[in-house]
Amino acid sequence: MPAPASNRSRARSADFGQWYLDVVRDAELASYSPVRGCIVVRPYGFALWEHVRDALDRRIKETGHENIYLPLLVPESLLETEAKHVEGFSPQVAWVTHGGADELAERLAIRPTSEAMVGAVYRDLIQSYRDLPVLVNQWANVVRWELRTRPFLRTAEFLWQEGHTFHASAAEAREEAERMLGVYREIWQDWLAIPTITGRKSEAEKFPGADVTLTGEALMGDRRALQMGTSHDLGSNFARAFDIRFLDRDNERRHPFGTSWGFSWRTIGAVIMVHGDERGLVLPPRIAPIHVVVVPIWRTVEERAAVEAAIAPVEAALRAQAVFGDQRIRVRVDRRDDVTPGYKFNDWELRGVPIRLEVGPRDVAAGTIVVAERLPATDGTGAKESVSVDHLPADVAARLERIQTRLLERSITFQRANTHRVSGWDELVDVNAAQGGFLVTGWCGSAACERDVQATTGATLRVLPFEGELEELEPPTACARCGAPASETAVFARAY
Repeated sequence: MPAPASNRSRARSADFGQWYLDVVRDAELASYSPVRGCIVVRPYGFALWEHVRDALDRRIKETGHENIYLPLLVPESLLETEAKHVEGFSPQVAWVTHGGADELAERLAIRPTSEAMVGAVYRDLIQSYRDLPVLVNQWANVVRWELRTRPFLRTAEFLWQEGHTFHASAAEAREEAERMLGVYREIWQDWLAIPTITGRKSEAEKFPGADVTLTGEALMGDRRALQMGTSHDLGSNFARAFDIRFLDRDNERRHPFGTSWGFSWRTIGAVIMVHGDERGLVLPPRIAPIHVVVVPIWRTVEERAAVEAAIAPVEAALRAQAVFGDQRIRVRVDRRDDVTPGYKFNDWELRGVPIRLEVGPRDVAAGTIVVAERLPATDGTGAKESVSVDHLPADVAARLERIQTRLLERSITFQRANTHRVSGWDELVDVNAAQGGFLVTGWCGSAACERDVQATTGATLRVLPFEGELEELEPPTACARCGAPASETAVFARAY
């Protein structure tokens, strides 16, 4: 059974990290496996991932990409072909050395990502400008041998999508990288109700082998940052490494320009940490595995029969109601008879179901149903009202829309309240220690200054924001570390 709400409340205020682990366990999102650093994603957690995945998959296809599948095992020689790529991932690569009892002639890496395999495959498939652009995407698992793991946020094996494209010009590749970051941002904001600051990574933080890495950074409930996803302009680096060439319109052989971009189930961890409260999960309705839970309340056999008879048409009407475009309301009737209604209320609040309906004999007699919305505790979770059965489907659909909007508004307010403009070194250190959050400051572009900030404060340079991302803040003029003129506006934060 889930831990009492009072225990989770104390854990969140005193130990955010332990609260997170408790919610993942108690809401039955995931559990640990016999393999170090790997998790078992339970049905409720996987349904949550499926709704995120399916929304993103639709958008990826709408932009002209097609899904493929590439081999899990990558020959070591392929990884070595792109030296920068290998250098970046080599400490995290898991290797297969034997097939049965026989030692392999060449080690096989369990893919940490697929740029090397893509390079080897498309070297033969791209011959002419007519073969471009290549716009493909893969939904897959990858393995990165992490030393410190946390469910969904950082695991040795995880699920994600990785897009890979090739283009005839550098401009097309850059446009593609920016476009796909925009697609990600739609999902983060419109589906997960999480605002982000988007922009570029610094040279020290960019993807190994990329010309430019674009990122979206979000602020979690403990005021730490989380990288929500990245999109990389690879230039012609990987094409040169794998000798991919095409005959252009002028009959000259050239290297194409590539991109890659990835979005993983760490976004599930973000949803927990951004929206969750003392009672557990708070789920944006667009991705909630269950939109509405119906709790029958009865004492006698006769009351149970009357309540069940009243619930059947309500359940059918709700399932037929459209919400969020082509989605239908997802309904669960909790008919467990070995726990009390109060236990059920707490259990479904823990799981973050957006709307709870309570149906008892008095409600049946009055032709009404009691409605309770699952919003964060500070927004009045627990308030109930009676709604006419006749108006219920439309009422529930409207409530789901309002909850989705409210969660986004709430998280935008939180991000803005915890985004601080800092002008000098002392202020950066003090604000980081006392408040955390996003620290917006000037940066001279020096790697030494970037390292000094991290070494002293534990904050890393999360993003060099695009123009217009921080319009409410005055642009800094000097580097917070050294005082030299600022060439960039930088956002630092302690991060996961």
